[in-house]
Amino acid sequence: MTTVADHPPAAPADGALHKAVLHRKRVPYWLLLPGVLWLLVFFAAPLVYQASTSVQTGSLEEGFKVTWHFATYWNALTEYYPQFLRSVAYSATATALCLLLGYPLAYLIAFRAGRWRHVLMVLVIAPFFTSFLIRTLAWKTILSDGGPVVRALDALHVLAVTDALGVTEGHRVLATPLAVVCGLTYNFLPFMILPLYTSLERIDSRLHEAAGDLYARPLTTFRKVTLPLSMPGVVAGTLLTFIPATGDYINAELLGSTDQKMIGNVIQSQFLRVLDYPTAAALSFLLMAVILTMVTVYIRKSGTEELV
Repeated sequence: MTTVADHPPAAPADGALHKAVLHRKRVPYWLLLPGVLWLLVFFAAPLVYQASTSVQTGSLEEGFKVTWHFATYWNALTEYYPQFLRSVAYSATATALCLLLGYPLAYLIAFRAGRWRHVLMVLVIAPFFTSFLIRTLAWKTILSDGGPVVRALDALHVLAVTDALGVTEGHRVLATPLAVVCGLTYNFLPFMILPLYTSLERIDSRLHEAAGDLYARPLTTFRKVTLPLSMPGVVAGTLLTFIPATGDYINAELLGSTDQKMIGNVIQSQFLRVLDYPTAAALSFLLMAVILTMVTVYIRKSGTEELV
């Protein structure tokens, strides 16, 4: 005859199992905690502080107080809209040049480099081992008035054409829009090549063979197979190039003149020289809003909404 003592209740075992399942479900959230804390401390908190700064009034001597002065945004936009337009134009031009230069190189590394692939990849990322400032200063020397580049372009009468187009002035390259765009293109070219290479490397070479078996010409194969499959890399590369180039101020500061100042130069000046913190903060938020709007439209037009 069996009794209750012969069959102890299973509740404790079930409880332990339930606790183990809950603990297992919480593990991913614990792993996310450091990243969330990092974003809160170094992104969300500064963003909130910046937002409060943009609606303050006062001076450095009297102190700044939050007065919800939203007119700072309108005043900053109406006063510095030329720098906004110039920043977008320079960064868009540099992004287009990076795509034109980077796509063939990424294609070469992915499909034609063979055993030289790793060497070429090291050469692509080699500029990162040098300071951004040093690289830009090197371009200042390269494009100097008495340098070989200017002399060669002048001998080929290229500067006469660029002077007529307004990208250079007085048969010189330094302190012109062309110099700033060249600096942006050089400094951000690796950000275009790396995602392009990653996207192209994932394309199965058998697709190219199948296109050839169907009598597709190389140009048709590129247009129908390679380019569509590499579009995620194109989108990622253009974003990684355009976004930092728009807010850059080093290239315009070192390679340009007062006529080539970008919005990053204005923000830097307002923060560190003029000490007008509300205007600088408002310009920063306006720049962020412009970039987010353009990037969202671009992603949706390119058919890669999953990146949003």
